[in-house]
Amino acid sequence: MDSENGIEDALVLPSYEDEHGGVIVELKEPMDPTDFALILKTSLSLWKLQGKKGVWIKLPIEIVILAETAVKEGFVYHHAEPQYLMLVKWISETPSTIPANATHRLRIGAIVLNDKRELLVVLEKHGKFKGTGIWKIPTGIVEEGEDIFVGATREVKEETGVDSEFVDVLAFRQMHETLFQKSDLFFLCTLKPLSFAIQIQESEIDGAQWMAIGEYAAQPFLEQHSVFKFAADICVAKLERGYTGFTPRPTTPFLNHHATYLYVNDLPISPH
Repeated sequence: MDSENGIEDALVLPSYEDEHGGVIVELKEPMDPTDFALILKTSLSLWKLQGKKGVWIKLPIEIVILAETAVKEGFVYHHAEPQYLMLVKWISETPSTIPANATHRLRIGAIVLNDKRELLVVLEKHGKFKGTGIWKIPTGIVEEGEDIFVGATREVKEETGVDSEFVDVLAFRQMHETLFQKSDLFFLCTLKPLSFAIQIQESEIDGAQWMAIGEYAAQPFLEQHSVFKFAADICVAKLERGYTGFTPRPTTPFLNHHATYLYVNDLPISPH
């Protein structure tokens, strides 16, 4: 018997260590719930003896029937994706340091200005602005694995057909208890148009046009939606007073991660 404290390896779930003293189990093959319950109990006993802290179980959607068994052993849902469910249990005597599930979604608002001091605006077909006749800047959600500057240019292209070049992040807002009670980070960005012909995304947008900043700012709804009012004010500040924001600069990848971007002001940095 190749064992530790009498626990056979054959009765332990396959796992690998995480970076924080825990273990991760990624089940891939179907298993009888009764057999799974027995092996899970044995595995937990071994991991406790080994001083492990947290145990993560990743269940593909095809075998999510095993979730009930895990819950009966004290596991809780941590997060879910279309392909899997992740459960976790803290088994150490020390205070739990299990990180919370992702708490925010990331959205952008795009200020696209042409040389005529006109702003690219849209009429939304869905949501709270549906049927209001309110012209607003293009907005949208940054997709998983997508950088802010990429998401901004993509949203503008999808909604209006206008090609653009990202310039900077001018401001951001944090708002809480939005979709599914998650928080929301909204980045207000400026982009330079590379094309001007408009072709709307008919499934999402009722209309799009180039509108003078003053006409946009004169819409009564801006008084009740301060984010969009700030967008108008920032347009003027950028054109007339040299307001500058933060532009993405690539950074060195950490370990095996992809390159990331640090958003910095282009003004010269004074030496220390």
